[in-house]
Amino acid sequence: MAKKAVATLQTGKTDGRAYTKVIKMAKSPKTGAYTFDEQMVRNEEVNDFFKN
Repeated sequence: MAKKAVATLQTGKTDGRAYTKVIKMAKSPKTGAYTFDEQMVRNEEVNDFFKN
């Protein structure tokens, strides 16, 4: 019988879950091409990222 990987062994490691990768698309006024701004921001700052 095969062993199962248990996801509950990752206790105390919540640093990776505190951040979210956000991608914002913006159109360049000079060329008309789209550019993408990708960043890793804290979960609390996601709405602030999209407001700017």
